[in-house]
Amino acid sequence: MHTTLNYSPNFDIKKRKSKEIKFIIFHYTGMKKEIDAINLLTSSKSKVSSHYFIKKNGEILTLVPNLYVAWHAGISRWKNYKSLNSKSIGIEISNPGHDYKYSAFKKKQINSIIKLSKFLIKKYKIKSKFILGHSDIAPDRKKDPGEKFPWQVLSTNKIGCWHRLDKKKLLKIRQSKTSIAEKKIFIKNLYKIGYSKNLNIKTTKHSAILTTAFQRRFRQNLINGVIDKECLTISKNLLKIFR
Repeated sequence: MHTTLNYSPNFDIKKRKSKEIKFIIFHYTGMKKEIDAINLLTSSKSKVSSHYFIKKNGEILTLVPNLYVAWHAGISRWKNYKSLNSKSIGIEISNPGHDYKYSAFKKKQINSIIKLSKFLIKKYKIKSKFILGHSDIAPDRKKDPGEKFPWQVLSTNKIGCWHRLDKKKLLKIRQSKTSIAEKKIFIKNLYKIGYSKNLNIKTTKHSAILTTAFQRRFRQNLINGVIDKECLTISKNLLKIFR
C-alpha cells in the first residue's frame, strides 16, 4: 500500500514480532493546524508519535514502521492488556478535536482509514473487537477520536464493532431511567466488553467517565454520562460481539 514516508524519531529501538500486534488504535490530532500536528509527532522533543498520520486530503503518512513501537497510547488498558503501545498500531487523523471546534472527518480521510485498516487487518490478523479509539483504552484521560468518528460506517466495512439494534426502537427508550441494579449491570457489561476497572479517579466519577466513553463510541448523538435504558440495551447486545 502506498504511503508517504515522514519518519519520526520517537519509537522503541527494539523491534517486535508481527504476532505481537493485536490492536489498532485511532486518535485525532486535537490541534488547530495540521502541519503543527505533523511537526509535533516527528519532533524528538515531543516524545510522542504514531505509526500513521492521515491528512485532511486523505494522504497517508508513515511516521513509524509497523514493527517498531510508536508512542501514542500512553497509560492504557483494555481487557487484561496494559500499556497498549507495545501491542498496537496507532493511527492519527488530522482533526482539531474538542478543544478547537471539533469537526466531522473528511470523506477522503474516511476512505483512507478504510483502506489502511483493511490492509493492517489482513496483514496482522487483527480482530474487530481489538480496533479501538484512544478514549476506549484511556477513558479517564482522552476523548479522541470522539463522537464524530464514523464507527458505524467502518463496521459495515468489517472494521471495528457496532451494535446490531434498530435505531427507532432505541430512540423510544432513550433517556428512560434505570434502576440502581440496572446501572450496576451496565457497568459490569462495560468491564466484560473491555473497559478498565482500574482508573486513577474517585469511585463516584468512575461510572460517569466510563459511560461517557461508551457513549462516544456506541451512542454518538447523545453524550451525557447518564446510564439510561438505551445504553443498557446497547451494552447487552455488544456482549455478543465482544466475547
